[in-house]
Amino acid sequence: MPWVQITLHTDPDHTETLEDMLLLCGAGAVTMLDGADQPVFEPIKGTTPLWQDTRVMGLFEADTDGDALVEYLSNGWQAHFPDQAFPKHKLEILEDKDWEREWMDRFEPIQFGPTLWVCPSWKAVPDPQAANLMLDPGLAFGTGSHPTTALCLQWIAQQDWQGKQAIDYGCGSGILALGALLLGAEHVMGVDNDEQALVATADNALRNNIDPSRIPVYLPEDTPAEQVDIMLANILAGPLMELAPSLAKLTKLHGLITLSGILQHQADAVIEAYTPWFDMHTVTQKDEWVRIDGVKRTN
Repeated sequence: MPWVQITLHTDPDHTETLEDMLLLCGAGAVTMLDGADQPVFEPIKGTTPLWQDTRVMGLFEADTDGDALVEYLSNGWQAHFPDQAFPKHKLEILEDKDWEREWMDRFEPIQFGPTLWVCPSWKAVPDPQAANLMLDPGLAFGTGSHPTTALCLQWIAQQDWQGKQAIDYGCGSGILALGALLLGAEHVMGVDNDEQALVATADNALRNNIDPSRIPVYLPEDTPAEQVDIMLANILAGPLMELAPSLAKLTKLHGLITLSGILQHQADAVIEAYTPWFDMHTVTQKDEWVRIDGVKRTN
């Protein structure tokens, strides 16, 4: 059966109203997507961030009268926002298809270095002898496809992890911590301000047959004070700069640090924030994003 879909372009202040109106009209599903390729990372605890240009899409059964739907939505909009024009919108007929299968087909195994792969659980692993991290895309950020995560995984694949202790600060799905553990790390703490991310990290550890004792998870305020050999932090430039003293305190002398989630024009400011404790010696770029690596100094 085909479907009728209406797509409306709006902003975070109006998405909830449009969602309610679409559901009142009988939408079988309402989806919100990024309308301008604007990434959203590490939301404030307890919040659900939206993009400044948000596409709100409602899916209706094929016999829905499209003109009547638009008229109803327009009237409802004017009742709520009499001084604002009805959002730009598009009405279209969608062919019947297996939407879940189409979504799953978008994800393929990704290789990082010679021995590390990130693989959706429903795909066959390309190299059974490699370290294969089985990870399903979900609500917690981190599948390996975004440049910030890819930059970190490339770095992780190049390190000697045997016997190492590490922290994955801003762990999201746990992808960095799990990659390190599969490559030989002894123990990696996952830290995140979102409890959902901590659950996702623990679940993904079990999916990859990793003993939970090797990857304990913590909210920032509960993080143990013990120092580690390697600090991983894929967050955003602003929080990274604020966290510099804390991450330095948690890193051993001569310990390694790698930072990502940084736009190219923010690199100098992040380096300056960490220079009191680290020699930040390498900047690696992918698209507009960079990764910054360093070593903790003795003075």
